[in-house]
Amino acid sequence: MQMQFDLINYTMTHAIDLAQQAANLGEVPVGAVITDKAGRVIAKAHNTKERELNACNHAEILAIKEASEYMRSWRLVDCDLYVTLEPCPMCMGALSQARIRNVYFGAYDTKGGAISLGKKLHNDERLNHKINVYGGFKHLECSKLISDFFKRKRKNYVEI
Repeated sequence: MQMQFDLINYTMTHAIDLAQQAANLGEVPVGAVITDKAGRVIAKAHNTKERELNACNHAEILAIKEASEYMRSWRLVDCDLYVTLEPCPMCMGALSQARIRNVYFGAYDTKGGAISLGKKLHNDERLNHKINVYGGFKHLECSKLISDFFKRKRKNYVEI
């Protein structure tokens, strides 16, 4: 059990580093890491919506794409996602389609997170794949990263 908790902490720290990279580029600071069943990192990404002008370029979606290329399959069975922010409904739907096993996320997103909005796509009995979802890992660190980012955005907007 301790080993799994250490893996979660280590991998979430990696996702936070990716989120910081996104913030440095002016992107909403969300980072995502996908590991295989042995716990090896097979994909990592951060948001690129602003740079690529693509509303679908969420960290989770980009990580799924990279992991699928690595695995040479769209089925990411036995793979886990670690992400700094609760996935939105679009991302949770994509995670279900990709057959992700577990999702570990940092900050809850009461304004856009699938679970917080009551969209329980991860365990909807009508779908043929269920995802185990665990939230709140490094919550304060992940929340602070996002809060600080938007405070800076608002401050810069006012100064213009």
